Amino acid sequence: MALTKLERRTRIKMRIRKKINGTADMPRLAVYRSNKQIYVQVVDDQKRETLLSASSREKEVAAVTGIKKSEQAKLVGKILAAKCKEKGIEKVVFDRSGYKYHGRVKSLADAAREGGLKF
Repeated sequence: MALTKLERRTRIKMRIRKKINGTADMPRLAVYRSNKQIYVQVVDDQKRETLLSASSREKEVAAVTGIKKSEQAKLVGKILAAKCKEKGIEKVVFDRSGYKYHGRVKSLADAAREGGLKF
């Protein structure tokens, strides 16, 4: 029997997480994408703590109306890069969480790279 979309994404997510791990020097940038919003966290897996986060529900992004979701993701990527610069984080490991690397996930990653993050 075929896997559901969620089961397939969970398998891919676990396969990715076996290989990548966030440290204090190089934390993991984890993406979660819902139907309407996009959320990003920078995580230190060794200490098991979230260092910082950004989402499309923040005031700067939510105030801008009438834009596409991929443009919304670009704004979130820029905000995340600015927050990382403030905390002194330059390098991260990108965790796409089983989502395909296109659309909103890709635009978020490109905007974060333009903002100065290296991954």
